[in-house]
Amino acid sequence: MPVILPVKDKSPVWGNECFIAENATIVGDVMMGDNCSVWFNAVIRGDVHYIRIGNNTNIQDGAVIHATYLRAATNIGNNVSIGHNALVHGCTLQDHVLVGMGAIVMDHAVVEEFVIIGAGSVVLENTVCESGYLYAGTPAKKIKPLSTGQKEMLKQLPQNYIMYSGWFNK
Repeated sequence: MPVILPVKDKSPVWGNECFIAENATIVGDVMMGDNCSVWFNAVIRGDVHYIRIGNNTNIQDGAVIHATYLRAATNIGNNVSIGHNALVHGCTLQDHVLVGMGAIVMDHAVVEEFVIIGAGSVVLENTVCESGYLYAGTPAKKIKPLSTGQKEMLKQLPQNYIMYSGWFNK
C-alpha cells in the first residue's frame, strides 16, 4: 500500500483514474490531476511547500519531486513525463515536457512547453529552458530544436503511461 500522509493538516489529493504504485510515497500539500501515474519507489514530498501536478502526467520509478521551504514550490503541467530516478525540485515544468532519466531540475528553473531535458542533465537554478528545444549536459544547455517526431513523442508518451497504468488498475 502506498505511503500517503498528511503534513500540517494538508493531505495529498488526486483526480480520477490515477495509478499510485504500492511502494510510492506522496505526502503533504500535493494536488494531482486526472489520469496521472506515480510509479514504483517514486516520492512526491509536499512537506515544505506545495506541489501541483496537472493531468496525464507520469512520475516514473524512483523519481523525487520536492520543493524548498518557504522559497520554491513545484508546479508541473499537463502531459509531462518525469523519467526514472529524475529529481524535480522547486521549479516549473510546463505542458508536454520530458525530464529524462536521472536528470535534475533545480529551484526556480522554468521549463517551457515542448522541451526535452536529456537523461542525466542538470538544469541549474533560475534557468529558463525555451519552448521547442532539447537541453542536455551539466549544466544543461540548449542543444537543438525538437524535430516533428520528438514533439509527437512528447504528446504520445503520457498516453502510453496511461495505458501502462491500466495494466495495474484492475
